[in-house]
Amino acid sequence: MGGAEEKQANEMPRSQPITQAQFLLWKRQKEADSLARKAEAARKREEDIAAGTVQMNGRELFLHEPWVFDNNQY
Repeated sequence: MGGAEEKQANEMPRSQPITQAQFLLWKRQKEADSLARKAEAARKREEDIAAGTVQMNGRELFLHEPWVFDNNQY
């Protein structure tokens, strides 16, 4: 019935296994896409922080305005 059809669909043979070169090419493209997305997100976040639409987190505040964390005046 339903279970037999699912089992049969899972046992379908694959057309061709990929080669190591194909895998490495795919992996490089995936990593490049990931880096591009992260860079775009970081650029947009910097623009939003500069515009004042989002708050900085602690790390960003420490990197951009370290004088806030200066305890010498106390």
